[in-house]
Amino acid sequence: MKSLREFQIICGILVALYSGTNAFHSPSRLPHHQQVKSSSGHALRMEVFEGNPIGKFAWSNMWKLPIFARGEQGTPIKLGDSAYILRKNIEQIYGDEASIDGAQVATGSLDETMGDTMHLGLHQFFQKVYKEIYGGESTLHTQHHVIDEQQVMEQHRLEVEAAALSRIRAPKTSIDLSKPPTVNLAGDTMHLGLWNCFMRFGGVFKLCFGPKSFLVVSDPVVARSVLRDNSKKYDKGMLAELLFPIMGKGLIPADQETWKVRRRAIVPGFHQKWLDRMVSLYAECTQVLLDKLEAHATNKEVIAMETEFCSVSLDIIGKAVFNYDFGSVTKESPVIKAVYSTLQEVEHRSQMPLPYWEIPGASLFVPRLRRFNENLKLLNDILDELIEKAMATSHKTDLEELQNKNYDAVQDPSLLRFLVDMRGESSTCKQLRDDLMTMLIAGHETTAAVLTWALFELAQNPELVQKVQAEIDEVCGDRMPTWADIKELKLVRLCLAESLRMYPEPPLLIRRALEDDKFPAGTAGFEANVVRGQDLFISVYNIHRNPDFWPNPDKYDPERFLRPFKNPNVKDWAGYDPEIYTSNPSLLYPNEVASDFAFLPFGGGARKCVGDQFAFLEATVCLAAILRRYEFDFDGSPDDVGMATGATIHTKNNLKMHVRKRTNIDQMQESRHSNQSEVLV
Repeated sequence: MKSLREFQIICGILVALYSGTNAFHSPSRLPHHQQVKSSSGHALRMEVFEGNPIGKFAWSNMWKLPIFARGEQGTPIKLGDSAYILRKNIEQIYGDEASIDGAQVATGSLDETMGDTMHLGLHQFFQKVYKEIYGGESTLHTQHHVIDEQQVMEQHRLEVEAAALSRIRAPKTSIDLSKPPTVNLAGDTMHLGLWNCFMRFGGVFKLCFGPKSFLVVSDPVVARSVLRDNSKKYDKGMLAELLFPIMGKGLIPADQETWKVRRRAIVPGFHQKWLDRMVSLYAECTQVLLDKLEAHATNKEVIAMETEFCSVSLDIIGKAVFNYDFGSVTKESPVIKAVYSTLQEVEHRSQMPLPYWEIPGASLFVPRLRRFNENLKLLNDILDELIEKAMATSHKTDLEELQNKNYDAVQDPSLLRFLVDMRGESSTCKQLRDDLMTMLIAGHETTAAVLTWALFELAQNPELVQKVQAEIDEVCGDRMPTWADIKELKLVRLCLAESLRMYPEPPLLIRRALEDDKFPAGTAGFEANVVRGQDLFISVYNIHRNPDFWPNPDKYDPERFLRPFKNPNVKDWAGYDPEIYTSNPSLLYPNEVASDFAFLPFGGGARKCVGDQFAFLEATVCLAAILRRYEFDFDGSPDDVGMATGATIHTKNNLKMHVRKRTNIDQMQESRHSNQSEVLV
């Protein structure tokens, strides 16, 4: 794996150097209809080997070396697989070779001297790396484009009408990049950059960045093919490489064989009686947040709600998964700081296309890596201690008995206790540690983000808030929500679903092809070829905001999920059928099946998130509990909140709110109790 990464780094630097030479600014030998224009109007051509037969011979024959041999279909990706894709991308962009996949290349010019290059965003990447590592700006200066969120969203609004006239975006035969789209992969709004490219290039396009390339999918028909119909042809690829140092072989980064084993062990733990007990646990942890909100309401103090949602989510995960009380709502500690440091490192690495942290000895020179290693060791030590204690007191029990326990009477109802007590489960301490760390990272910030954006949108919709509060008053009265209540809190759950549609967590799903494949045409208008080793971005954000699948996609409209929608112009998409959701009492939210993969809040297919019910229950209890007693106003303008992308879509400046006690809550609850008394009489 390291040899592959080193090869990619070296090739990326070589490509960057080559692209800055005059060799690429001569008239192209490409047919006119395939020419790609630079910002200066010159067509590009790969003539670095013109008059250099030795170089041409070396280029052609280098790829025949044994180390560049491609692997067998379905086997782990080899160096040769990635090298083949890199070679073909270079030859497509700088030479006269046909595309191996048929997808358009969304490239852009970074400055006037570098021209159109395959290393789109490379300068921003190095600037960001330098700043992240050393805390300052590098001495490299170049005029480059940075995505402006408001500009992109304004462009989105303007182009929706045009897009509506042509729902099927056929691939263009001529691409003029005199005004290239800019995708700041190292920036705060990557998902908006991908939206910008999607509006120009359609449902499937290719993004080349340094030595890496990605097929970007913004189409539910293609997403369904990758995630469900042909899921065995793909693994987590780059995501697994990114997360392995932190999560090991936990459920998210695990290879397919490990995933099958761990999923069989973990999924039984999310059974009905345990989830019933978890609803009570959610309420207990949320009560601590309510006490804090009460103090801020009394003192008329501004409160950072994104921070508070992160804290309560962390406390819930700690108690539910491994019976550990972080107490992060009310205090700070080295453990809590270590958790947040690890979460930030996950986000940081998710934005870095080249893994500088894998360079031998990098932690000796990079302060953030030293801090990360120290914090990760602290967390690992705590998890190891908890696992050892649980295993030392293990009482092996049959699965059926475990799933029928009275969890209200159990001192330790954690998922860790379930795993170590389950008969037939023989996980090692290392595997349990990987599982717990994965759930800690994946189950913490994502839930916090969902709650943050739900409150952000609700605070701008006072009439909707009144309807939501009326439902909460009717269902819950003056108590915390129970499992039975959650089934009746239909509008609350739809508000959370709409939050997940507009701000999906995560905004991207990452895959890598283990075998050659072919995409269905969908909205792209062509069947892209997928080469073994090719990395994919499934842009959930683009799918969720596409008017082809969601009318008025930028409007926060929770009740849209009660209305059917079909688009006959989209081939092979069944549309959204609310009956699939509303007729199934076991579904807490409209899932990917109801929308035919146009709504992917927790992914889809075999590797869909196993904790979706846990997370949605948690968010429902927390949102209902705070809206039952309080109302919120922005400290400033909603525009001040901003949006940033890391592992999730989160705010740029936190969600700072004024909190007020509900003025009519006593009357509402008295009215409800009066109605109940009349019924009893």
